Amino acid sequence: MSQTKYQGRLIPAAKWDSFHPWPSNAGLRFLIFNAKKNGMAGAVCRVGRPVLIDEAAFFAWVDGQNGGRS
Repeated sequence: MSQTKYQGRLIPAAKWDSFHPWPSNAGLRFLIFNAKKNGMAGAVCRVGRPVLIDEAAFFAWVDGQNGGRS
């Protein structure tokens, strides 16, 4: 059985502020709650109870919201 090695970083939503100053935990929870509506669903990974954020996918989504401008 082959395994695919994931190259990105999955950050628990509850610890997001330990890695990044923005968005705040409350802001991130709002984004997660509305992920299907705002298009961020591709960055949200649910494994049982914990919610993980795909860091690269999240910032790609942010860039897309900004019209691709950094």
